[in-house]
Amino acid sequence: MIRTTVIGAAGRMGRILVTLIQADEALQLAGAVEYAGSPFLGQDAGVVAGLAPAGVPIVSSLADVLPQTDAVIDFSTPESTLAAAPQVVAAGASMVIGSTPLKAEHRAALKALSEHGGRLMAAPNMSVGVNLLFALCAKVAPILGEDFDIEVVEMHHNRKKDAPSGTAVRLGEILAEASGRDYERDAVHGRHGLVGARTRREIGMHALRGGDVVGDHTVIFAADGERVELTHKASSRETFAKGALRAVKFLATARAGLYDMQDVLGLR
Repeated sequence: MIRTTVIGAAGRMGRILVTLIQADEALQLAGAVEYAGSPFLGQDAGVVAGLAPAGVPIVSSLADVLPQTDAVIDFSTPESTLAAAPQVVAAGASMVIGSTPLKAEHRAALKALSEHGGRLMAAPNMSVGVNLLFALCAKVAPILGEDFDIEVVEMHHNRKKDAPSGTAVRLGEILAEASGRDYERDAVHGRHGLVGARTRREIGMHALRGGDVVGDHTVIFAADGERVELTHKASSRETFAKGALRAVKFLATARAGLYDMQDVLGLR
């Protein structure tokens, strides 16, 4: 069994991860970590997740649980991830990272750790469907060509703090690469006022927030006379947690390296 530790075990995603790990015959819950000062410290991770006691207390120190850990799952913040990753690699464990938004410098730091024996998987979205959307966009954009304008629209719940979502940014990056554009230069984040006619190179990025939407992403390819739309809608956070567990199992037999969900799902 793969002994698995969850960072952020008392959060919404952490509780789902604990539940799915407890139900998976290939995995064992080895540790549960929360921030110092969390009201859940000392409580049983299984009970916090609404299950029977798991015999795993929630602690504030990752170092305390690493000796009995094979894999760590982290859906926290980039700063927290970069603080934890060197400890995980030094302990010989693998790490599945769902923190967003990871910037180029964050990925560079993770890449450096992978070159020193780290087995890491980082993805802005671990949904199988979203990663299929990534692969489809990479194929569709060059086929449709420059006659089609590209717009990305995402919607999330009203408590989401970052915009655009990490998934939308990744879609923009993939679309830019596949269509010969540069994301940093050509992405246009919303439009307001007299902005002038749309240029051919623009990739429009639009973030909507409201209600309890888990995550909707649509890529629009629009030309004169026709339009192609690719959409993914997530109705449960379980889809992200299930992808994370697939990544844990993938890393268990993987060589050192920095991977993403395209590798895990064999879509690359």
